[in-house]
Amino acid sequence: MFIVFLKLANKDGISAHMEGHKKWLQRGFDDGVFLLAGSLAPQAGGGLLAHGVTQDELQARLDDDPFVAEGVVTVEITELAASRADERLAFLVE
Repeated sequence: MFIVFLKLANKDGISAHMEGHKKWLQRGFDDGVFLLAGSLAPQAGGGLLAHGVTQDELQARLDDDPFVAEGVVTVEITELAASRADERLAFLVE
């Protein structure tokens, strides 16, 4: 499982690429890769929880995000090897 931070780098590009970013995000959910997405407060970017892919596969997917491709955000990926979880999230434990 991966925790991904999309850290804001260029506020000026947000509005121009928001629709493409939303479509990209939806594809990640539709494909079952993204489990959670949200904003980093205060207006610092966003974060994702990704599962079921390798780091290389995730990086390729992130590279397709218009926010990443256009330099609106920078990407930070952290791998988390879950060893314990609430029963509702047991599928995340490796």
